[in-house]
Amino acid sequence: MTRVKRGVAASKRRKNLLEDAKGFRWKRKSHYRAAKQAVIKAGVYALRDRRAKKRTMRRLWITRLNIALRELGLRYSSFVKIMSDKKIEVDRKALSQMAVENPQIFSKFVESVK
Repeated sequence: MTRVKRGVAASKRRKNLLEDAKGFRWKRKSHYRAAKQAVIKAGVYALRDRRAKKRTMRRLWITRLNIALRELGLRYSSFVKIMSDKKIEVDRKALSQMAVENPQIFSKFVESVK
């Protein structure tokens, strides 16, 4: 059996991990052990915040809708109740974009829902 020298694979693995840690501060960018821990922790934060982003965007859409509906004399909760009673399914993102970008069309939509 031939001899296999493993230095190339190991150095490639370390080099790739240090590239992932690029931009970190202090020894977390240059020392392998600290960089490895930092990259793992960064991945944990990234996964958590991808989930949290969905929640915060939904809150933003609801807040925008509530503001736009208050100007038209409605509240968000009553508007959603009316839409669910009439079985109208339009997601909050689309309604929020409509309220921000096309207020006239949004007001016509709200009047038709009433």
